[in-house]
Amino acid sequence: MIELEGITKSFGSLQVLKGIDLTIAKGEIVSIVGPSGAGKTTLLQIMGTLDRPDSGRVVLNGTEVNRLNEKALSAFRNKEIGFVFQFHQLLPEFTALENVAIPALIRGESAGNARRKAMEMLELMGLQDRASHKPAELSGGEKQRVAVARALVNRPSAVLADEPSGSLDTQNKEELHRLFFDLRDRLGQTFVIVTHDEGLASKTDRTIHIIDGKIKKEEL
Repeated sequence: MIELEGITKSFGSLQVLKGIDLTIAKGEIVSIVGPSGAGKTTLLQIMGTLDRPDSGRVVLNGTEVNRLNEKALSAFRNKEIGFVFQFHQLLPEFTALENVAIPALIRGESAGNARRKAMEMLELMGLQDRASHKPAELSGGEKQRVAVARALVNRPSAVLADEPSGSLDTQNKEELHRLFFDLRDRLGQTFVIVTHDEGLASKTDRTIHIIDGKIKKEEL
């Protein structure tokens, strides 16, 4: 479902990725781990089409994204990829429902359809009673679940998460991790998660170890 072939990326004289080959199947939950500066986030950004590699191919759901122009790439990203970041990145002036609806509105859905889909996602997260609350009125765990709902509202092929539980306390962290596996079981959702959390990594279907810009080994 996600195929990376020969991915390289440099920033100035620093080569961050040094020939990454990786295939992720539909419905897999894969963790990417490694020390700071190993290239994990850069790899995730390239996988998510937020950055382009210097060389290599990125194929997502049968589309070679390297060949898309910026307008087509933006539309593809909106439809096929959901993102969850460490610090939720919700818009503070909007309610939970409005935040979740944004990707659907960008896709061209009517306001009514976008709100309906957003509420369905909030119900899936158990947050329907928080729909009218703004981020400042939500707990840290609730904010991150709203961010997951936003990532899922367009039913993307893959959700890419960068340290999604890094800012949460132990209880909320464990609840978020359980949520990922529940969503995979209920929706067949694919997740790729960059994490320093060894507990989460140990539970995923596969753990990809990156050291010095290369995949060192995989643990099944």
